[in-house]
Amino acid sequence: MALLKGTLDVLVLKALSWGPMHGFEIISWLEERSGGRLEVSDAALLQALHRMEEQDFVAAEWGITGNDRRARYYSMTRKGRAHLRAESAALTDHLGALNAVLDALRR
Repeated sequence: MALLKGTLDVLVLKALSWGPMHGFEIISWLEERSGGRLEVSDAALLQALHRMEEQDFVAAEWGITGNDRRARYYSMTRKGRAHLRAESAALTDHLGALNAVLDALRR
C-alpha cells in the first residue's frame, strides 16, 4: 500500500520513538506494525531521514549492527518529538474526518 503524501516522516519518527534504529530496522518496524501493508522503499526512507536530519528532527551516528556491519543509527531529537506530537494529532484528526465521510458513504 502506498503511503499518503506527508505521512512518511511521522511514521519514521514514531518508529524512532522506540529508540535509535538504522534504516533496515525502521523499514522492518513499519512493515511489521502495519501487518505488511505498508511498503517503504530504501530511497524514500533515505530521503526522509536526510530531510529530517536537516530539520533537526533526527540525529545520526555510525554504529555496528547485530550482524557486525557498519550502519547509520538515527534517533529522534527534542524538536523531532515535538513535531511527532503535533503531526500525529493533526494526522489522527484528518483520518477521523476521512473515516466519517467514508462511513457516511456506506449508509
